[in-house]
Amino acid sequence: MIACGLDFGTSNSAIGIVRDGLPPALVPVEAGDTLMPSAVFFDDETKGRVLFGNEAIAAYVGQTEGRLMRALKTILGSSLIHETTSLGGRKVPLAEVVGIFVRHLKRQAEAFAGQEITAVVHGRPVRFVDGDDQADARAQATLEAIAREAGFRDIAFVYEPIAAAHHYEQTVQAEELVLIADIGGGTSDFSLIRIGPARRGRADRSDDILASAGVRVGGTDFDTALSLAAVMPLLGLGTRLAEKDLPMPRAPYHELATWATINFAYTHRNERDLARLLADAAEPQKVRRLVEVVRRRLGHRMAFAVEDAKIGLSVAEEAAVALGFLEHGLAAAARRGDFEQAIAHHAERLQAAARDCIAMAGVEGASIDTVFLTGGSSRVPAVRAAITRAAPSARLASGSDLLSVALGLTQMAGHLTGR
Repeated sequence: MIACGLDFGTSNSAIGIVRDGLPPALVPVEAGDTLMPSAVFFDDETKGRVLFGNEAIAAYVGQTEGRLMRALKTILGSSLIHETTSLGGRKVPLAEVVGIFVRHLKRQAEAFAGQEITAVVHGRPVRFVDGDDQADARAQATLEAIAREAGFRDIAFVYEPIAAAHHYEQTVQAEELVLIADIGGGTSDFSLIRIGPARRGRADRSDDILASAGVRVGGTDFDTALSLAAVMPLLGLGTRLAEKDLPMPRAPYHELATWATINFAYTHRNERDLARLLADAAEPQKVRRLVEVVRRRLGHRMAFAVEDAKIGLSVAEEAAVALGFLEHGLAAAARRGDFEQAIAHHAERLQAAARDCIAMAGVEGASIDTVFLTGGSSRVPAVRAAITRAAPSARLASGSDLLSVALGLTQMAGHLTGR
């Protein structure tokens, strides 16, 4: 029997396989890489062509006519799951777009394995939806239906931080009480779990998992906050309408600053509304840039530039958001201090979720040996500091930030094969 571990992430995705007699292995999903951006591009110039990952992004950046879809996972558990997008002249449900991407990952794994794969250990966040158990259950049911439609028949769901713990456990030499902090693109998840060499071989690890908690906050929220703070003022956010003496509406800026809603800005009605706002703008040179972003479908270009600056601020005090694709020489200055102020509310929520997880386990923060940080957004200094405050005496550890969940899911898939 062959099984796979599937990490469908907001920003990046990976899939691995395990089969009798062979060690678990991640699949080279794109040009030999085992990690690919969770992106799909529908090419209008070559009808019916669909591109994935970096190829999808390259086609969009190269101004191929079509539609880029990214941060697909964020629609699960939200009202957007019921929305449609226009592709090739037809309305396509966003859930179907998610299915197209999952099927692509499955096909890549089957090509690597040389046979059909019907069993999967599928990662999921601890919470798709904050404070609504029914909506959370519906989100998993939607993801399960997508997996079945893709051809999986034996489906097991595992919390992503528990998968990361399984991977981290392979590296420890002694027993630890560890808080796993998986800070992803759309959600942040925490598990408090006992791990160690003597526990690895146990078939039932339920007693080792003391608590799990999650919150719908992640790297895409940080992107939105940075975009609104540093970039959107160059497009007129915070300026006024001259005749009405009112502030520019914030809605168009929020729509373009949020990965999951960028494509919704590209409508004829929206272009007409923005043209009217431009006519009454007190600072038309700025609002004209907003009109150009929508007219030329540059929202994702702007979001990528913001994401690059966010990553840069993890290692430097300042970064430039390059906007030369919109206007020659245009750039927004991003400073770490301003960025941290913009995401302060999100950081507080992460700290609260970590503390909730510890409290649910009934232990003191001082008893935690290690905080294991994973997920791309765990690199943000303000995020690391916020989580550290929940368990200040614990040792900080990290591993493969972008692949630890996929590796853990693949290792756990070995249980389905009897390995």
